[in-house]
Amino acid sequence: MGMNEADTRAKLIDPALHAQGWIEDLIKREETAGAVEIVGGRPRRRAGGRIDYTLRVRLNDHTQPVAVALIEAKSEDLPPAHGLEQGKAYADSRRLNVPFVFSTNGHLFVEYDRFSGMTSPPRPISAFPTPGDLRARYEKGMGFSLEAPAARPLLMFYPGGEATRRYYQDAAIRAALERLAQGRKRMLLSLATGSGKTFIAVNLLKRISDAGQMKRALFVCDRDELRAQGAAAFQAVFGADAAVVSGSNPQKNARILIATYQTLGIDTEESDAGFLSAHYPENYFSHIVIDECHRSAWGKWSLALTRNPDAVQIGLTATPRQLKAAEDSAACQTDRQINADNLRYFGDPVYEYEMSQGIEDGYLAACEIVRRDIFLDRKPQSESVTGVVQADLEGKTLTDARTGEAMEICDARDRYEAPSFEDSLLLPERVEAMARDLFGCLLRTGGPEQKTIVFCARDRHADAVAIAMNNLYAGWCQETGRPRLEPYAFKCTAASGGGDYLADLRGASRSHFIAATVDLLTTGVDVPAVRNIVFFKYVRSPIAFYQMVGRGTRLHPPTGKLMFRIYDYTDATRLFGQEFATRPAPSREPEEPGAGRQTERVIRVEGFDIRISDAGQYILTAIDGRAMPVTVEEYRERLSRKLVSEAPTLSDFRARWVRPGLRRELLAGLPDGERSASLVRELSGMQDCDLYDVLAELGYGLMPRTRRGRADAFLFKQAAWLSALPEPSAEILKAIAAQFSRSGTDGLENPRIFETGEVVRAGGLPALRSLGKPAEVLQETKERMFAA
Repeated sequence: MGMNEADTRAKLIDPALHAQGWIEDLIKREETAGAVEIVGGRPRRRAGGRIDYTLRVRLNDHTQPVAVALIEAKSEDLPPAHGLEQGKAYADSRRLNVPFVFSTNGHLFVEYDRFSGMTSPPRPISAFPTPGDLRARYEKGMGFSLEAPAARPLLMFYPGGEATRRYYQDAAIRAALERLAQGRKRMLLSLATGSGKTFIAVNLLKRISDAGQMKRALFVCDRDELRAQGAAAFQAVFGADAAVVSGSNPQKNARILIATYQTLGIDTEESDAGFLSAHYPENYFSHIVIDECHRSAWGKWSLALTRNPDAVQIGLTATPRQLKAAEDSAACQTDRQINADNLRYFGDPVYEYEMSQGIEDGYLAACEIVRRDIFLDRKPQSESVTGVVQADLEGKTLTDARTGEAMEICDARDRYEAPSFEDSLLLPERVEAMARDLFGCLLRTGGPEQKTIVFCARDRHADAVAIAMNNLYAGWCQETGRPRLEPYAFKCTAASGGGDYLADLRGASRSHFIAATVDLLTTGVDVPAVRNIVFFKYVRSPIAFYQMVGRGTRLHPPTGKLMFRIYDYTDATRLFGQEFATRPAPSREPEEPGAGRQTERVIRVEGFDIRISDAGQYILTAIDGRAMPVTVEEYRERLSRKLVSEAPTLSDFRARWVRPGLRRELLAGLPDGERSASLVRELSGMQDCDLYDVLAELGYGLMPRTRRGRADAFLFKQAAWLSALPEPSAEILKAIAAQFSRSGTDGLENPRIFETGEVVRAGGLPALRSLGKPAEVLQETKERMFAA
């Protein structure tokens, strides 16, 4: 049997690389945080994430090394190209962003060159390219020399050292600086909410500044909350050189200005950009970073760009927006030629980091989706499936929502579609039923005192939801004899001054649990402790939807938050994976006094019988590079199909399972990587089974055994083998089998297994050495364990 992956790297690959000039600081070990798996309804992080090794080149000892290649090391008895496809997936512009990929078994290597699209034949490891070789090829492919002035930002060190950045942040920064070195001045970076776009912006500008290539920079964001967050990040690196722009102070003595659209006067179609024009002449800024640049289809912030045409312009967003419009649309006559379409203005994203990738890497919270169906007691002859028609209102009590005055059915519209519920048609029983159902969900998943954001249709809907949730909580506290932690539920909308409650929602641990909002918490508000995102509101825009979901994706170590739930009462999660495209608002014509929707009377209808049922449990997974919800059954099918394609027979699967390197590679290749098997174990109620049995049943129909059952089967099926061994050795192996019954495969491979009490009492490591090398004995024990 050949060396495993780790031994191959240590004994064959590393010496060969060193001989070719790849010293330690040119080989970077990139390790992710480790995927989050859901066990027993609770999340836990797997020990250790995915490990990748990148090769880097540098100009000299005083410059930042630049990653140019990924190397996949495989066991020596595997073909040299075995890890190539996996490496190509990791190296692309959605992950590590390097142009060269190598796969080797320690004897031979193959290479994929992203510049040419060519894959080399196997070559001896002694012929591996030197740092000088790869640097020359990188420079030729990129079209610039690392010695060129334009490339200087690439060579600047991180101000806080490399320990402060994650692999994808480095990849995004490199992607932007490489385009800058190529002479490109506009670029778009698309990264999931919670992945640290502000960190990227700060370090991009700092490295450009350290290279002596930044005069003045403008960071534009949407809200005061974002401005405060951005200012803290910039000032931590730039100090007094970074300042917040206010309506009374343009901060012209600072080099980094942090401003909101509103302060600059470029937030709406009606804004006149007066502040921007009055204080900052054309080409005042050499660099502009637009945060959440999907706002291009809303105001006039393009003026910040068009007044600075010579500036480097970088767009940051989780939702790049492509504007679709009719040719004669007045709203597109000016903006569409400049920046209404992010992709047309900035070009394709130079780097992308999707939500599903962030979840797989363990940098974003894992997501479980709970869908609920709502049924109203409509008339059997009703023509409406998703809404309400006049006939459905017969026998109900109709009143004017503002005055309480009684109304007739004829006062109502002929038809109300579901999105108009709680807007122009108020259904108090529906609100009560949905609130009661949500409260029950919270009770079943940890209790009512969970930080939760409920998206509502209108301000009055948010009022109704907050009242209903407060009443339910007060009743529960009375029934259980618990003290009320107040305020419990509260309205958090722009109209109600909700911004004043954001600090409490974020930081208070004994109050402000349920925030009923409309749009205030849609974007830009960082509340890592939020554990639930709830849709009581109908959502049509994928952009708005992703921004809402983004409120839950952040991890929160102080409270141990590793996952969040989406409770979907309005089928909002159908928008996962939708194109980020919306039509522009038509040009507005002046309205006559009293005209428009304000004249319609809002009707309150009482008397509906509401029923809510479970509409299924879904898993958020990556499909074609996008986060998409799939049913548990679909998820199992996708997992099984991929498993069997990688290991066609049970024997193939077993042979790979007992070898750690091959097992990790197999699990990494499954949908969602290693966490997928753990999710299936949880969803199938197989928590007492090792992942081997979970996957063996899923892919090959093997009757699953619990960990204890498999350990017992090992003892009686391997009784003849055990009885032929010296008694002390046999006792040791029985003690090791007992460790498997508790910890499964991980227990067998724990390097401290010989220090556990049961194994020590049975004789420990010395008793096993009489059989040969302990590692080989353990390997045979594993093979027999899974053959049982």
